[in-house]
Amino acid sequence: MRLILMTGKGGVGKTSVAAATGLRCAELGYKTLVLSTDPAHSLADSFDMELGHDSRLVKPNLWGAELDALRELEGNWGAVKRYISEVLRAQGLEGVQAEELAILPGMDEIFGLVRMKRHYDEGIYDVLIIDSAPTGTALRLLSLPEVGGWYMRKFYKPLQGISAALRPLVEPIFRPIAGFSLPNKEVMDAPYEFYEQIEALEKILTDNTVTSVRLVTNPEKMVIKESLRAHAYLSLYNVATDLIVANRIIPEEVTDPFFKRWKESQQQYKQEIHDNFRPLPVKEIPLYSEEMCGLPALERLKETLYKDEDPSQIYYKENTIRIVQENNQYVLELYLPGIAKDQIQLSKTGDELNVRIGNHRRNMVLPQALAALQPSGAKMEDDYLKIKFA
Repeated sequence: MRLILMTGKGGVGKTSVAAATGLRCAELGYKTLVLSTDPAHSLADSFDMELGHDSRLVKPNLWGAELDALRELEGNWGAVKRYISEVLRAQGLEGVQAEELAILPGMDEIFGLVRMKRHYDEGIYDVLIIDSAPTGTALRLLSLPEVGGWYMRKFYKPLQGISAALRPLVEPIFRPIAGFSLPNKEVMDAPYEFYEQIEALEKILTDNTVTSVRLVTNPEKMVIKESLRAHAYLSLYNVATDLIVANRIIPEEVTDPFFKRWKESQQQYKQEIHDNFRPLPVKEIPLYSEEMCGLPALERLKETLYKDEDPSQIYYKENTIRIVQENNQYVLELYLPGIAKDQIQLSKTGDELNVRIGNHRRNMVLPQALAALQPSGAKMEDDYLKIKFA
């Protein structure tokens, strides 16, 4: 299966690009699913048809779906939800309040990952296109395997073992006092089963022969800056970007004086997109005179974007992490485009290298060759952070 994630700042047109990409893949004979994991779904509006949690046929070889976090919760997290509800009711909350509070923040992001993994395992589709949330939420989603793994290794797995051992001894005393039971094996196993699925998905997300991110941007200062940061953060999580889509560029034939200054600034920012994202390829889409809603409009967008191309191809193989040997030293190279060295914080704990950029952090489990060594220096060179180990 080919996995393509579309993301970008909110309102840049990523849903339209995802839908048009799906149309072209289906046209080429690939069984294609376009899945929206954005909490504020707009994929149904783009196709101009009703979509729900289950995949619905849009046209031959093309299906669409919008993730329903509550449906996923009932199917995958029901035991945990019921237990949390029981605990909350024991504390005096009414049924509806307990049910609502049992849905933990961020669960929709986790269920998005689980749904992706399920489609990958089933192998029904040839191409899975994810219309993801805006960049900030999408980055949190892509960091979940790394962050979740750290908590599971450090805290949850030991707690799971202690709970299993103590439950038969403590339960007869605990329930009459607290008013609810200790979590049973089904409840305790559910989070770890989630983690195992997410950990397996991480291998898929970081395989640049299977998964690519496509960043949709506009020729505007704020949008470009966010896209550049997103590109660097994606690289930090070892998720490869293979294409940039510059959307809503005012066509040359528009000569109204009202647009003169806007066109001039767009020319400058358009050049910045090509320069700042090089060597990634950039596709340009004009600002259309009509909304990109419905299949006829999406067909036009599809032709502009791809013409005779196959969108499932890998446009550029980005190498985000590599280990090289220089002068009897190992050097770990992290691709962090556009990030200055003074924005990066590094530390090593045991066999983990902790890399922090702003509010994004990655705890990298080092390969055996580097785990026993200590970092002896770091420098930025050609957009790579090069960390020497001695």
